[in-house]
Amino acid sequence: MAGVLRFLGWLPPRLVRGACAALAASSYWLWPRLRRVGIFNLRLAFPEWSERRRRRVLFGTFQNLGRMLADFARFPKLDRNNIEELIVYDGFEHFARAREQGKGVLFLTAHFGNWELSSFAHGLYGHPLNFAVRQMDNPLLNDLINRYRCRSGGRTIEKNDFARQALRALRRGEALGILMDTNMLASEGVFVDFFGRLACTTTGPARIARKARAPLVLGLAIWDSKLGKYRLRFEPVQWIACQDPEEEIVANTANFTRLIEEYVRRYPDQWLWVHRRWKTRPPGEPPLYPF
Repeated sequence: MAGVLRFLGWLPPRLVRGACAALAASSYWLWPRLRRVGIFNLRLAFPEWSERRRRRVLFGTFQNLGRMLADFARFPKLDRNNIEELIVYDGFEHFARAREQGKGVLFLTAHFGNWELSSFAHGLYGHPLNFAVRQMDNPLLNDLINRYRCRSGGRTIEKNDFARQALRALRRGEALGILMDTNMLASEGVFVDFFGRLACTTTGPARIARKARAPLVLGLAIWDSKLGKYRLRFEPVQWIACQDPEEEIVANTANFTRLIEEYVRRYPDQWLWVHRRWKTRPPGEPPLYPF
């Protein structure tokens, strides 16, 4: 993988995109397990759709992953002078307004569009992020990917020390990015609605925001086919106050998830459908996935 990234990085951008598009198309057909998960998820989320439409959207998801790989390989060649060729701001005033409060900014995001590019580009534009990462099994690949991620000034936070380092970053007035759309163990999250079904979701963003009193924005790197580039879209996120602290955590976690769902519905082929998002079930409920 490391060699592939380096090789792709030296090819012309158009050739890299073409090669990764072909790789994505072949992966769709050669990776039946992921295809099975993706179709099952789309049936759960969009029962009214035809099977043909679901397969078309899932194929688009694989194409999006191929585009991500091509763009990630270009990170070493990107800087402030050429980043606008790949991604532009959309709604930056919402981030700026949150930053002006002086309490740091909690940047909520998801496995949507080009999530790696969103933090990287934000750094090149002069606003580096702290972000949580999961340690990969291969240390050489882990180090290479983190070097790519951090080339624009971002800083990684290991999962096992996330809460403490995240609060420190916010108290320094920095921005903190959190992906919050993956399945969690029942002991690590709460069940909130996602596409009409309960999904176990991390409470980390809500707990950190509540403790730090930090403003929140939703940030997503959306592929815009008309522009031929991404839009880094920011949306303000309003905090929901409740008398009971735990009720407040659940209410805001549900609201964050609702905002992500709205964008997934708008751009369904840009979300990571191949993840078993509804794997953890509430006590007493049988598993949803038959495989």
